[in-house]
Amino acid sequence: MSKSARVPAAFAGCIAVVLVVAGCAGGGQGTGEAVAEPSAAEAAPAGPIPAGLEEFYTQQVQWGSCDGFSTDGSPLGDTLECAEVTVPNDYANPGGATAQIAVSRSKATGDKIGSLLVNPGGPGASGIGLASVADGTAIAERFDVIGFDPRGVGASTPQVTCMTPAEVDARRKDDDVDMSPAGIARTEAENRDYADKCAQRTGVDVLAHVGTNDVVRDMDVIRAVLGDEKLNYLGYSYGTRLGSTYAETFPGNVRAMVLDGALDPEQDPTQEVILQAAGFQSAFDAFAAECMQQKDCPLGTDPAQANARFRALVDPLIGKPAATTDPRGLSYTDAITGVQQALYSPNLWGPLRGGLESLQSGTGDSLLMLADLYEGRADDGTYSNLNDAFNSIRCMDDPPVTDRAVVGEADVRYRQAAPFLDDGRGTGNAPLDVCAFWPAPNTGAPHTVSAPGIPPVVVVSTTEDPATPYQAGVDLAKQMNGSLVSYRGTQHTVVLDGEACVDDAVTDYLVDLAAPPAELMC
Repeated sequence: MSKSARVPAAFAGCIAVVLVVAGCAGGGQGTGEAVAEPSAAEAAPAGPIPAGLEEFYTQQVQWGSCDGFSTDGSPLGDTLECAEVTVPNDYANPGGATAQIAVSRSKATGDKIGSLLVNPGGPGASGIGLASVADGTAIAERFDVIGFDPRGVGASTPQVTCMTPAEVDARRKDDDVDMSPAGIARTEAENRDYADKCAQRTGVDVLAHVGTNDVVRDMDVIRAVLGDEKLNYLGYSYGTRLGSTYAETFPGNVRAMVLDGALDPEQDPTQEVILQAAGFQSAFDAFAAECMQQKDCPLGTDPAQANARFRALVDPLIGKPAATTDPRGLSYTDAITGVQQALYSPNLWGPLRGGLESLQSGTGDSLLMLADLYEGRADDGTYSNLNDAFNSIRCMDDPPVTDRAVVGEADVRYRQAAPFLDDGRGTGNAPLDVCAFWPAPNTGAPHTVSAPGIPPVVVVSTTEDPATPYQAGVDLAKQMNGSLVSYRGTQHTVVLDGEACVDDAVTDYLVDLAAPPAELMC
């Protein structure tokens, strides 16, 4: 399961939504018949139960096979068990409709401390396979590691659904680079149509409750039914927002919390996108420098010309996809998506170089494969609901940007921050994005974290993280009065990726509640 973070294509055709691929371990698939676990009330003190929610907090979990739980193409082997936890769709109306949250478990192999809930980010990424992320470590020995698909995501039901596979394929061919008034009007009409389809195919009542504020309520129900008095949590990328929001909502229910690849809750979403653009430019520059050390780099030999050489490769795709073995061809949009995805980790720089070499020769199979991976497209042409869930969650979590002057200025700033992504077609104007037309009002907004009384937490931040800039981790650690672990690298997230300095500090904290050394730099 990938650890992931996405930022919306909010301001221009040159701004592509992006996916993190950072090499988490794959999951497993349980065997045998479902087994009823004791309810939280029978197994361990679960802390205070909110009024009216007794039936949810004391339900029994039926663990069994993970057959049918993987919806994002991640293989599930034979080490995980899966189950569903029932939660109210609307916590203000617990007697109304319910949702089923898909959860997975890798059982502790030794003396168990409790459960460790993990989330890979997104928002909208499936977390079922992430339950095996700690396999073979001291963390897996001492904790039941619990993955879950947040409400609306993956195997959880009801699932957010907005577009058919054919509609997604068609939309990926649309370059959306025309920043003339007519082009902006077309893009906005497409965004409005998308929001309307989400409302029709998912239901406004479901969309209105897929945001982070509702998901953290589900996390507390999961904590209770697992029999844990306090929550242990590891969140990556957007999963750090789940962590900080949980801490604010249930400060007395936290035992330990590790937040890796932080989002800063104070940050304006528009500024967040622009800072990420700068992060991508930095990652592209690092990739280009490494590429140029090798023979026949498709970006040439002069770092000062890397942006121009890249644009010369991708700009001809606007309106004219490159040939691929797949009859779809490689669109400009998919080329940018594939490139950005590969920039999340040096492990993907080799495939990225190969993709650019192929594009130089007129074929786009490698970049299309990377774009398909980002888009959640399976070999049979179907898609996971990652993108639909991503849009739905972000539209609920932050206020929509409806001021055209703000959107236009943001497009200019984005192009300046990431010139390798600038198609040169900017006009100072840009379309309003999907959230401006969303059918349900947002339930979250930027704010400073306030969680008085929480125990010490640990924030991990990577110095050259292209998706969640280093400073966001610094700022989140200050807001939560937590310890900061810094990692020198050019990748997105690092915990349990094999970096001993980081992993040892995180393990000591989760197992023994030992704070990392002050200002630890790995």
